[in-house]
Amino acid sequence: MPLALLALAIGAFGIGTTEFVIMGLLPQVAGDYGVSIPTAGYLVTGYALGVMFGAPLMTVLGTKVSRKRMLMALMGLFIVGNLLSALAPAFAVMLIGRIVASLAHGAFFGIGSVVAAELVAPDKKAGAISMMFTGLTVANVVGVPLGTLVGQSVGWRVTFAIVAALGVIGLAGIARLVPDMPKPEGVRLRHELAAFKNVQVLLAMAMTVLGFGGVFAAITYIAPMMTHVTGFADGSVTWLLVLFGLGMVGGNLIGGTFADRALMPMLYVSLGALAVVLALFTLTAHDKLLSAVTIALIGALGFATVPPLQKRVLDQAHGAPTLASAVNIGAFNLGNALSAWLGGLVIAAGFGYTAPNWVGAALAAGALLLALLSAALERRAGVPSTVVTGAASAEQRTAVHH
Repeated sequence: MPLALLALAIGAFGIGTTEFVIMGLLPQVAGDYGVSIPTAGYLVTGYALGVMFGAPLMTVLGTKVSRKRMLMALMGLFIVGNLLSALAPAFAVMLIGRIVASLAHGAFFGIGSVVAAELVAPDKKAGAISMMFTGLTVANVVGVPLGTLVGQSVGWRVTFAIVAALGVIGLAGIARLVPDMPKPEGVRLRHELAAFKNVQVLLAMAMTVLGFGGVFAAITYIAPMMTHVTGFADGSVTWLLVLFGLGMVGGNLIGGTFADRALMPMLYVSLGALAVVLALFTLTAHDKLLSAVTIALIGALGFATVPPLQKRVLDQAHGAPTLASAVNIGAFNLGNALSAWLGGLVIAAGFGYTAPNWVGAALAAGALLLALLSAALERRAGVPSTVVTGAASAEQRTAVHH
């Protein structure tokens, strides 16, 4: 794998850390600004909305520059947003800083996925994408716990300053290691938008929303579930989330490896197993050991879907995949928001803290049905599900093979 993937992974590590570390620092931030915890929660909601809307916006704005320059600009935006958060004199200013940083998120992963795929041979594309996303998964194992510890020990502002420093390292790595690939000739914004007329692209994005939404339906409410149902102490939740992060790392690498060999079968297995495990979580949540194992499995199975789904979008939007790739990153966040809302509804309805697991299982099962539908439509059209047919696209002609 090229060293350029390391630079992309470092950037992904910083972005993953800033996205999730705020959840462990909300009490400190709320206390410093004198706002309620629900009000401080807007720092999470604002970031998610910024990712959803920023992904297509920043990608469209970047159509006139090379991908390397756009990645550098996005890391610059990320640095500015985190510095603004670290230095914010008022809550509103910090919220603006969070939104500024979030605007880089979707476009970075979307454009980065395209760049990662172009750095390697065609049979290694999903593996290259998974290497970049490894930075995001490792952030949940290392960056978020350490960032939370630093924030609780010496102040949350220090945490965001460190995250900004990670952005500087990522920016330097991209500038030094990522090759300045020429822009594909003849690809315009209308070509990027045309990808959304492809039903297979839309199905892949719907699979992303439902599949990863299934994961977050359970994980969003993991703290009350583990403390009130399983009987863990409050301090144990951090380490349970580390187990979830370790599962994400393993699942991401496995998903990338097998997606290059058999993409659709990999989706069938991971989505089907995810639905089963989430349903079983309603039972295993009553036992400490079984719940810990289940949490790791949810992380593994959930992130095993990420490289194949991202590659699926790239394959189906061949010729002009950049915007579709970025929008698919926004689809992950849409799934997170949708599942968190649905999980909250079933808890509020009195079904208990394990009820979101059933919501997650239903969402994952829905994603599996869409995967089967997608493959059936391809078979009817006579197109192999793991092969992009037709003449080489403008973007494929610029691919760098190693």
